[in-house]
Amino acid sequence: MNLALWIVASVLAAIFAGSGLLKLLVSKDKLVQSGQGWAQDFSPTSIRLMGVAEVLGAVGVILPAVVHIGPVLVPLAAIGLGLFMMGAAVENAWRKDLALIGVNLVLLAPAIFVAWGRLGPYAFTS
Repeated sequence: MNLALWIVASVLAAIFAGSGLLKLLVSKDKLVQSGQGWAQDFSPTSIRLMGVAEVLGAVGVILPAVVHIGPVLVPLAAIGLGLFMMGAAVENAWRKDLALIGVNLVLLAPAIFVAWGRLGPYAFTS
């Protein structure tokens, strides 16, 4: 199970790092043109802050465990990413974009799995 948690956390980190970097490096207009209509509802600054949050969450689900400094941050980062996806689902529900709600739920599930595993039976011990 420990290996499964590492794999899921790594995939989660890769997805959120990519998504966060996209929000940091691509303009609001290009995000909207590429089919991410939700970006219309947010200022460029808010989009950049979302990108920062996603990148920090991605780093947080891997790095503390790898360097053995503050491994309790791993489940906290997973909870943060889960909350982020819940907020995204609310935004997409408001926009009536059901397909993206599905994506949000698909990303919420591994975040919950990592948080459960690292807070509970497979927590990192010192």
